Amino acid sequence: MKAASIALCLAAAATVAAGLFLPSIAARAFDPNALWNIVHDRCVPNQLQRSDPKPCVEVDLKNGVERGYAVLKDIRGTTQHLLIPTQRIAGIESAALLAPDAENYFADAWNARGFVEKAAGQALPIDTLGLAVNSVRARTQNQLHIHIDCIRPDVRATLIKLRAGIGASWAPLAEPVGGYGYWAMRVMGPALAGANPFKLLAERVPGARADMKLRTLVVAGMRFEGGAPGFVILEDRADLLHFDFAAGARLQDHDCALARGLRAKPADAAGAR
Repeated sequence: MKAASIALCLAAAATVAAGLFLPSIAARAFDPNALWNIVHDRCVPNQLQRSDPKPCVEVDLKNGVERGYAVLKDIRGTTQHLLIPTQRIAGIESAALLAPDAENYFADAWNARGFVEKAAGQALPIDTLGLAVNSVRARTQNQLHIHIDCIRPDVRATLIKLRAGIGASWAPLAEPVGGYGYWAMRVMGPALAGANPFKLLAERVPGARADMKLRTLVVAGMRFEGGAPGFVILEDRADLLHFDFAAGARLQDHDCALARGLRAKPADAAGAR
């Protein structure tokens, strides 16, 4: 009976996952290669042949196709964009992301946040913006994509409240963020060029390298003591028995309520870049 109950729970969890955590490209949900096909078959050829990235908003091949990326406006929400590598990378579990010379796609995604600001119609303070990669349990696309968007107002408020206690090493947060428990660490500086979240997770969280596919990563811009710019990096591991699918993108707000309620200050915009 106990085994049967567990099986029923897992089945229910899978049903909830299918209903709640379909990726933001629901119209393409039945094609797990949709993002790859768009980038590989349309965006990259258009950039190479016509210097026009459409239907993407940007294709950057300065380091070659093997290290390049595309930025695509997602059809869900008003501000959400996706950064997608131009080489075949399935997801967070890919060994290519941990290679010594691996491209830092999170750094590229942060540098592409201007597309979110353009969609929002204004510059945004860095602590309103975030990046996310979902676990294999919370995605239906077999191509790595980093969600670039505003964070939820409640998530921002919680992180600001907890930021003083977030250090340079991974540790559990004192309270849930967006209803889920996360581990967190801080990274200082206005950019992620010297800090690759994939490697920080695999190399510094015990056991993470062995089950990367079950992990999610969220990077939220932050102002720390004295207004110093930096980032809070969050990680979570999927736990189906507790209906946790490690879907970091759930901490984002794809209609960017913060853009409507905040007015970015020149100092914020300047300090973020």
